[in-house]
Amino acid sequence: MGFNRSDLFFLIFYVVILKGIFFLVRGGGGDAIEELEMLSHCSCLEGQPFVVLCCADCTHTHTYLLTSPSSCMNGAVRAVVRMGIYVGAKVYFIHEGYQGMVDGGDNIKEATWESVSSMLQVGGTVIGSARCKAFRTHEGRLKAAHNLVQRHITNLCVIGGDGSLTGANLFREEWSSLLDELQEQGLIDAEAARANSKLHIVGMVGSIDNDFCGTDMTIGTDSALHRIIEVVDAIMTTAQSHQRTFVLEVMGRHCGYLALVSALACGADWVFIPEMPPADGWEDDMCQKLSESRSRGSRLNIIIVAEGAIDRHGLQITSGFVKDLVVRCLGFDTRVTILGHVQRGGTPSAFDRILASRMGVEAVLALLEASTNTPACVVSLVGNQAVRLPLMECVQMTQEVQKAMDEKKFDEAVRLRGRSFQNNLNTYRLLSHRRADSDSFNVAVMNVGAPAAGMNAAVRSAVRVGISEGHKMFAVSDGFEGFYKGQIKEIKWGDVGVCNQCPANAAFESLLQLYEGRAKYEELCIPMCMLPATISNNVPGTDLSIGADTSLNAIVETCDRIKQSASGTKRRVFIIETMGGYCGYLATVGGLAAGADAVYIYEEPFDIRDLQANVEHLTHKMKTSIQRGLVLRNENCNENFTTDFIYQLYSEEGRGVFDCRMNVLGHMQQGGAPSPFDRNFGTKVAAKAVQWISRTLKDSYKGGRVFTSSEDTACLLGMRRRALVFQPVSQLRDETDFVHRIPKEQWWLKLRPLMKILAKYKTSYDVSDLGQLEHVTRIQPKESDASSAI
Repeated sequence: MGFNRSDLFFLIFYVVILKGIFFLVRGGGGDAIEELEMLSHCSCLEGQPFVVLCCADCTHTHTYLLTSPSSCMNGAVRAVVRMGIYVGAKVYFIHEGYQGMVDGGDNIKEATWESVSSMLQVGGTVIGSARCKAFRTHEGRLKAAHNLVQRHITNLCVIGGDGSLTGANLFREEWSSLLDELQEQGLIDAEAARANSKLHIVGMVGSIDNDFCGTDMTIGTDSALHRIIEVVDAIMTTAQSHQRTFVLEVMGRHCGYLALVSALACGADWVFIPEMPPADGWEDDMCQKLSESRSRGSRLNIIIVAEGAIDRHGLQITSGFVKDLVVRCLGFDTRVTILGHVQRGGTPSAFDRILASRMGVEAVLALLEASTNTPACVVSLVGNQAVRLPLMECVQMTQEVQKAMDEKKFDEAVRLRGRSFQNNLNTYRLLSHRRADSDSFNVAVMNVGAPAAGMNAAVRSAVRVGISEGHKMFAVSDGFEGFYKGQIKEIKWGDVGVCNQCPANAAFESLLQLYEGRAKYEELCIPMCMLPATISNNVPGTDLSIGADTSLNAIVETCDRIKQSASGTKRRVFIIETMGGYCGYLATVGGLAAGADAVYIYEEPFDIRDLQANVEHLTHKMKTSIQRGLVLRNENCNENFTTDFIYQLYSEEGRGVFDCRMNVLGHMQQGGAPSPFDRNFGTKVAAKAVQWISRTLKDSYKGGRVFTSSEDTACLLGMRRRALVFQPVSQLRDETDFVHRIPKEQWWLKLRPLMKILAKYKTSYDVSDLGQLEHVTRIQPKESDASSAI
């Protein structure tokens, strides 16, 4: 017997598997753009830190430059230096950025492996940052060129925003004429000019504003989001207690990314961003929405304002103006919080550390592969994949965004910002505008498996998008047990107002069984979609899972604290056990983010000889100036080589050189407030899943009932490299190791050689996915349908 339209419950299975992931968003640099003058005046150049890498034969050099500090620039510096040394380069720091390049002397110093130790957890940049007026002049650039030629520096790795990267490219274009001038003045000879005839440039975008076109995420943005969300979570408790409205002003003079993603992550009632000013009459619309929220029982309101927010006429919308408006029109107790430069500081997030490490290594490889005709490129992140794009294409598009905004072409500005920005904005709109109730379908939401941070954000998004689509939404309590017991109740818009607390393969197997049960039970011939939510990140069909980023941050934060606890102790090694079942994702990626010396996982078998080699390697390193060692072990990596065994082994073999301590992190990895990434990722994938459910329901509704039996109506929605993809669970069966609950192929295993290189091991690095210079893609105008939300 089939269900009819009025009583059918359609399931969205939110997977909770148990283990996790990290990664991705979009980017740029506000202060650098603010410094920009006309390109013909060599504007763009904000002086800031460098790292220079020079090949052993002194014929190639890689230089690394930073702009206004953002979290984890040190991680990028560390990766460039160590990868440079790994490929046989001599490495230099250039302190104080372009100023140091102009001044030369002691500002340019050789870097060693040990000189970048203990940098990952430090915010900002340890080699300094400074603005440089001299570099904007021809004379200044001539001095800089002379200093580089003296050290045979012909490759620059630049970290900065639009301004700094444009300046580096201009320096590159002038290089030949600068060498000619130096030769005419007798400062260099013909041989030096010939040996240093070409200057290669590779850029990485370091900016908290995420305003650089061509990349989904810039180094520092995720850490800034962490600072913002920490403040929002703290504010919410007092706001609820006092029934207050809070207006938060966040950075973003020219780009509203931080404000937009923060609003998505915390469920803000209203957000103001420069790229999309509110329509005329927004004052009444906002006050009406706040009033309706209070009338439904909400005890707080959150309004987020980007510092560069404007109205349709170009007039600034300030946090103070918004507060006065709310007080005047509604009489609500309202407070303003301006976060300011706190967003730039603090400990870098796990996401930023991994992003900086991946980008730094890719930048060095790009410099090594550069030829005479290779244009300056920027290393970018698209989805979960590192790509190389022509630097000036990205810069030009970034500048076109501001031009579009100046001309009040705001839709064009949003399109130029890129896929990630546009998707975030569309999702926010989808969640912010409640449609009138209508009689459509009944849709149920259910969690299956262990809890993962970010699941509540996914549930909130699913419910609100479902209601916006005209459906009646239901919540199933306690998973399948609650489902068969009938623990099902309708859930309303206001019931999911604030979902920022933390509430699997089990779900994948369950959905597969439901799909296979369609042949026997006609009632199961309904659309079903699963979202991967697990700290282990071991779901087949997806690179990333909801909850894994939060778990990764918990691991990295704990490792930082553990290492800090030994700050007064000489030479100590910590053995740390992580969760993950048979999946080594948490251990591997956590080790990369925390700077581990060795990581033991199930997917990469090891024996006593490997353990011995690791101990000897660490012993050698600890005889240098390095004082701390870190070894991570996945809980099920080997049944005999237990955490205690490894601890005893390292303690015995390291006697007289270092001592050891052991920590089992346990379920602390599974708790805590969800990270900004997990909240944002959960929100967007849930919105996409419900839109897919809605379309499938309408397509399969015939003769007064829903009936669908095709394999593409029981899907898993996962991130595959660059895109979110719906994949039939029946097709994922062959990709799964059901015994150990892991995919047969896991993308993150390619990060293990990178981790070993940064820990000073000699190993091979797979570059099969690298080396292709692509072009910036422009998102073309599309119909404004809800399906474009992801």
